Parts: sequence; structure tokens; C-alpha cells
Amino acid sequence: MTARFAGRLVIAVTPSDIGRRVTIRRADTGGFRDTVGVLVSWEHGVLRVRRRDGELVEISETSVVAGKVVPDAPGRAR
Repeated sequence: MTARFAGRLVIAVTPSDIGRRVTIRRADTGGFRDTVGVLVSWEHGVLRVRRRDGELVEISETSVVAGKVVPDAPGRAR
């Protein structure tokens, strides 16, 4: 959803990216928060991202300052 071009944050995620792994940066009290996971829905101004631990994070579209699609997480060593 986000990329940095010449010092600017860019939102490069759209509803067509549902099902893909994304990173989302949003404005929060006192700064910014990042969420990485699979974009599971984007409806009525709310993005829902499922983190690796299973937590579903709801993010208001108006708070998003940056975002991008990212590669799948690397496999874990056994």
C-alpha cells in the first residue's frame, strides 16, 4: 500500500489487493502504527488485515498514510 518516492509516502494498495500480504502505516495517537498481514476486506471505509498470529486488525481508511503489497513471509526453519 505504501512506497516512498522522493521523501513522500504513497498509498499503493487498493481493494483489488484483497487476499494479498500488505503493510499498512496509519496515523495513531502520538505517531504511527504499522500492520503487516493479509488484506481480507475493504468495505465501508474500513480495511481488515489478518496478522500472522491470527489477530484481525480493523483500520479506518482515513487514518492510512502509506501502504504497499509485500512478498509472502519467508518459510520458518524447522
